[in-house]
Amino acid sequence: MVRAYRSAVINSPLETVWATIRDFNALPSWHPAIAKSEIEGRLGSNAVGCVRNFSMKEGGHLREQLLALSDVDHCFTYNILVSPMPVMDYVATFRLTPITVGNRTFAEWWADFNVTSGTEQAMVAQIGDGVFVRGFEALEKKLARST
Repeated sequence: MVRAYRSAVINSPLETVWATIRDFNALPSWHPAIAKSEIEGRLGSNAVGCVRNFSMKEGGHLREQLLALSDVDHCFTYNILVSPMPVMDYVATFRLTPITVGNRTFAEWWADFNVTSGTEQAMVAQIGDGVFVRGFEALEKKLARST
């Protein structure tokens, strides 16, 4: 099992960042790689157990299930059910922590997974930089425009 881990400082208050990412179905509103997303079934988009079904702008289809959500700890954990990436046993967490000096937010996003083909190093880079860092950068830009 390998871990992809990335972190960033987002120049917005924790409450603002959390309000933007908390909705498990909100990826298309802030992540540039996501074309559309919907929650399957009758569960709400923040109900533990809900499944988001989404499409990538560059092609590809994923299904992910929300495993945990905490408004106290400002984090959520999910796993991948279906992915075009060669991974299995993928579990990820996105967590926010307030930076009290300057009213900014420390964001962490990590995933533990097994690689089913290709190299572990390449997959860690693809997920860490292509998904996590790209998401942090887009989130920063979105929140800068809204202030």
